[in-house]
Amino acid sequence: MNQQQKNKTMNVAFLIYDQVEALDLNGPLDVFIKADLISTGSYNCYTVGKTKEAVSMEANTMSIIPTYDVKTAPQPDMIVIPGANPDRVMECLQDDDFQNTVIHWIKDQYHNGTTVFTVCTGSMHLSKTGILDHHEITTHSMLLDTLEQYNPKSIVKRDVRFVDQGQLITTAGITAGIDAALYLVGKHHGQELVETIVTLFEYQQREFKH
Repeated sequence: MNQQQKNKTMNVAFLIYDQVEALDLNGPLDVFIKADLISTGSYNCYTVGKTKEAVSMEANTMSIIPTYDVKTAPQPDMIVIPGANPDRVMECLQDDDFQNTVIHWIKDQYHNGTTVFTVCTGSMHLSKTGILDHHEITTHSMLLDTLEQYNPKSIVKRDVRFVDQGQLITTAGITAGIDAALYLVGKHHGQELVETIVTLFEYQQREFKH
């Protein structure tokens, strides 16, 4: 990333939808929020839903109101797609309305140059878009075989925390989203900022493959 790109605030859109997994969403979100608090102007984070109506997190523990819907969201530089329970993700794949609004928006943004960052089972949401074709990808260990079945043109990686393919980043299960978000902060703004966030989080990083 060149100096001009480093100095530019990155718009990061976090997709939310009914039954979204809490840590898939909040782990990476908090990494980018903390990065912006420490290095002001680095990230502008907001949530995007199919509509602006509230959606429930996994197990209906709380409701979240999206900052924007797909029609009003600012142009994102990166879209973060958190996962959900595998059954819920598979329901979304068969939901024509969800596909024609939310997934269509993501596909359009990707083809306009937006980076797509999926967390956990979030990669399955892209299975009908062609975005995953000819890329190395991963997901939660519970869904690796299904991801491979739905994406025969992709190389599904196992025993990795995340896979960086440039404009496409996919992660393994749940907490891997934190690792990938920290990695991206380091890629965008340097390791010193990452180390500050890790210290602030009191997060025990471990060695991992990617």
